Amino acid sequence: MKKSILLALLLVVFATASAQNIPLLKGWKFTTGDSPEWANPAFNDQNWQAINVQKSWEAQGHQNYDGFGWYRLHVVIPSSLKASAYLKDSLRIELGHADDGYAVYLNGHLLNQNFKGDNIQKGRYGPCKALLATQNPAILWDKDNVIAVRIFDTGGDGGLYGEPKQFNAEMLDVVDYARINTDGDFDYSDQKSLSKSVKVETNSQYQYKGKLYFTVTDPATDKLIYSKTDDAAFATKKAFEKRYELKDLAPKSYTLTYTFIDDRSGKKLIKTEHAPYILTPETSKKPRINGADIYGQQPGHPFLYKIPATGVKPLKFEVSGLPQGLTLDKATGVITGTVTKRAAYPVQINVSNSLGVARKKFIIKIGDEIGLTPALGWNSWNAFGLSVNDARVRVAAKNISDKLSGHGWSYVNIDDGWEAEKRGDDGAIVPNEKFPDMKALSDYIHGLGLKFGIYSSPGPMTCGRYLGSYQHEDQDAQTYANWGVDYLKYDWCYYGDIAPASPTIDEYKKPYQVMRASLDKTNRDIFYSLCQYGMGESWNWAGEIGGNSWRTTGDIVDTWTSMSSIGFNQLMASPHARPGHFNDPDMLIVGKVGWGDNQHNTRLTPDEQYTHISLWSLLASPLLIGCDLGQLDRFTLNLLTNDEVLAINQDILGKQAARVLTKDDYLIYVKDLHDGSKAVGIFNISDNYKNITVDLNNLGLGHFTTIRDVWRQKNLALNNKALKTGIPSHAVTLLKLSN
Repeated sequence: MKKSILLALLLVVFATASAQNIPLLKGWKFTTGDSPEWANPAFNDQNWQAINVQKSWEAQGHQNYDGFGWYRLHVVIPSSLKASAYLKDSLRIELGHADDGYAVYLNGHLLNQNFKGDNIQKGRYGPCKALLATQNPAILWDKDNVIAVRIFDTGGDGGLYGEPKQFNAEMLDVVDYARINTDGDFDYSDQKSLSKSVKVETNSQYQYKGKLYFTVTDPATDKLIYSKTDDAAFATKKAFEKRYELKDLAPKSYTLTYTFIDDRSGKKLIKTEHAPYILTPETSKKPRINGADIYGQQPGHPFLYKIPATGVKPLKFEVSGLPQGLTLDKATGVITGTVTKRAAYPVQINVSNSLGVARKKFIIKIGDEIGLTPALGWNSWNAFGLSVNDARVRVAAKNISDKLSGHGWSYVNIDDGWEAEKRGDDGAIVPNEKFPDMKALSDYIHGLGLKFGIYSSPGPMTCGRYLGSYQHEDQDAQTYANWGVDYLKYDWCYYGDIAPASPTIDEYKKPYQVMRASLDKTNRDIFYSLCQYGMGESWNWAGEIGGNSWRTTGDIVDTWTSMSSIGFNQLMASPHARPGHFNDPDMLIVGKVGWGDNQHNTRLTPDEQYTHISLWSLLASPLLIGCDLGQLDRFTLNLLTNDEVLAINQDILGKQAARVLTKDDYLIYVKDLHDGSKAVGIFNISDNYKNITVDLNNLGLGHFTTIRDVWRQKNLALNNKALKTGIPSHAVTLLKLSN
């Protein structure tokens, strides 16, 4: 391929399978601050801090630090790397992810940055990489090279970090300009078969010709259960496409591997994915009442509650014992009105259809506390980022109403990106052109029986550099109330420009106390979500200042490293979870995510997604779906509609699970439930399939007589109180133990 063609494709991101690369994981040095001299290869960085680029700088001695930081690495780039490559034109440097804005230098030469102009503060979190021609004088072949990365962080985690495989230097080769596209959904004809279309494609002018090998293996046995080989040829605008059909599959984990070998170069392109498998049984056609057993509301405030129920429609709703001031729509199950008298009102809910009647005792608690169980809903950020708009929110609301509300999902939350850049003439906050009528949108959501959420910041700007609420807290709170807002996510971000460089606990509390007081002046219940990434150990005080939930960590992304490191490191916050006040380890990353206009299938495997939902449920965390609900596939729907799993999250005791056993390759969590039963999660954190035997007596759980597999919704047999379970890599067995 000609060099001109290669250079024209420098910004194209493709799957890779290089035969040789130089690891760039170890040996990094770091300092806070900012100086152009630090890009100079001759600068002496010996006294800088040694740092691990698998972790943020907050986790390595710079807690709560926002601002500039620099990373430097000395590395020899051997000319043998170029000599052994089939194509010898371009070198790629990959450096994980930068949080937030970055500029990367090689021997003092600027190679790449993720912002326009000279304002690094406008850069957004994302991959940190550079691509340069091999004859570029910035490369010192067979000599010491200095890679320097300048980073500016605006809030939450900061720095340069990622998985080990994301840090390397390698030559671009033939297969770097091709990719195996597996973004399409799996098609399920029934529980035991599925099909999938796969494309092999390129944007280059190279004519690819070779073979595509497809294999299916069972990770429990490493046994090859299916293989197929096809001749494959493709070029620009002419992809090779193949549909694979698999039959007689058990509902379990399978590994699918696609390998293309180019005839001319002999180079390989490999893509691995994992077949989704459905564990949640089909929803019964008979009526069933789901959701928590209690709902909290403040006296005198507008009441809106949709009874979550499933079954063949039409459903008929009846409620006896409703307090004075409330009325029920018997066709929709939506309860509205106002209650002024403080009390816990026991009511009886009946839901019927042509196949039967479901009954449930329920408590309406009118008092000071709302959000008595973790919030269940959707947030726009992980799907659309700053590209959110009115139409996308309405699509999400309609899909929640049609497919999820019967299982208890209720919040429809707009994250950052809705605000204008200037306030109105009266100082009121106003939406931008993407949201022409916020009250009309709120009315639409409420008309579906759902709750409406919004986003702001205590600083002068939000993370996306839109209007914040600084010095307009009373006015903004009243505006939200007038719009009918039910949920406020309040994000620290540019309040870092207001707060001292090293805030005290009182200074961390201050902006959230100010908005809490402003919300209390409105005549509306607004669920208050504190988003400040766990700074100042927020779990110790956020509930006391009126937070209904509070972030305990930086932002999550759709990788096992991110999800597992967040989810399995919540023990410090556990004692503070209670009804009305919950720890928040960030939003869900299942389904199609993208943080912008282009969504992709989450990089979590199906096994990892089961772990994600199970762990967040055990942690009594808010469950806020972060995917594009307009592209809700069957597997993701299976994750979000298992009522026995959701019941663990929504248990009215409100306790967070404790870790009762820690092994190198697996962890066991136990969550107390209000009826004396226990929820138990056994998590395989290793990279291999594990057969695990758990002695329930040793865990103090031997007295329970019924062991239920919650995902499969079936009881299990025990042998002398020993539980034997096979768990795929990064997967879970979720149980409920009861008498």
